[in-house]
Amino acid sequence: MRIDKYLWCTRYYKTRTLATTACKKGQVRVNQEIVKPSREVYPLDTVELRKNQINYKLTVNDIPESRVGAKLVDIYRTDITSKEQFEAQELLKYSKDYYRKRGTGRPTKKDRRDIDDFTDETY
Repeated sequence: MRIDKYLWCTRYYKTRTLATTACKKGQVRVNQEIVKPSREVYPLDTVELRKNQINYKLTVNDIPESRVGAKLVDIYRTDITSKEQFEAQELLKYSKDYYRKRGTGRPTKKDRRDIDDFTDETY
């Protein structure tokens, strides 16, 4: 089975076009090699993909006939992604809460107090 179709069947991507685009951008590796969307995938291959700033690692157990339900995905792959990847995603989510976008103007009174509290705590 093609790697783009496999990633779509195992629900890593919502559409096959998104899986194909990720392969073309070099975000998918099979056995440490960047692959094209047409690359065939076989059982026991190791697949690495980058999605939403997380580096997923998985081992192919079996090839599905077609797209499978979410409960059946674990039959066809073993997820070996480290927990540090998901923890880094949580930290990134918290850091975005305090980020001020460029061009939003002067800080509000509450923002100024938060900034002052942050700088006072560092000394």
